[in-house]
Amino acid sequence: MRSDKIQPRVYLLKTGSIQRDQAGNILDARSSVTLIESERGRIIVDTGQEGDGEEIMKALAELGLDGSDIDIIVNTHSHPDHCANNRLFPRALKLSPNDGEEIAPGVRALATPGHSPDSISIVVDAAIHHAASHPPEGDEAELAIQRVVIAGDALPTLGNFQKRTPPALHYDRLLAVASMDKIIAIADMVIPGHDRPFYVREGEGRVSFPLKKHLATETDRD
Repeated sequence: MRSDKIQPRVYLLKTGSIQRDQAGNILDARSSVTLIESERGRIIVDTGQEGDGEEIMKALAELGLDGSDIDIIVNTHSHPDHCANNRLFPRALKLSPNDGEEIAPGVRALATPGHSPDSISIVVDAAIHHAASHPPEGDEAELAIQRVVIAGDALPTLGNFQKRTPPALHYDRLLAVASMDKIIAIADMVIPGHDRPFYVREGEGRVSFPLKKHLATETDRD
């Protein structure tokens, strides 16, 4: 694992998605897949559904990486649309962190049950490009620290946030609402389980995540 001291940086390898029929039944669900560059090494949060492997590996290749470069896997919960590709990272240590446990400096787990009993979110105090700027590539870009919550299905879509409604699939509605509230209270940005990333504190718009920039340029909002 890497030992150089760096501020955590986040890359969205694959955007989550969900498809429903006219009655609202889920036809297909595929999780977001996120890479964190941290002082402890490279961390993958969720690995997607069966059939997502090619897209994930292509995104890693664009960053000059492959599956053997991943040090740690964390799944936000054990449903197959979030962990089906764990096998693509043969060298990675699979972690199941407890509430508040530090995974790496600036990266910790937050218990967010409700959708499932084992649901967690990953909280990252990440270096991102400064808002309202058009930063250059590389180390000259102006960076700021913002809190990114990789929420899994505790906050699966922008619509759940805007309507303040918990995921439709849950085992305990009160816990699910409480978990959403915890995320909203601390996050600057959310990477949801099944939608594009979005802002919590700055206009409730979505975020653009170019792969080769650290997190977002913060200029592409709906």
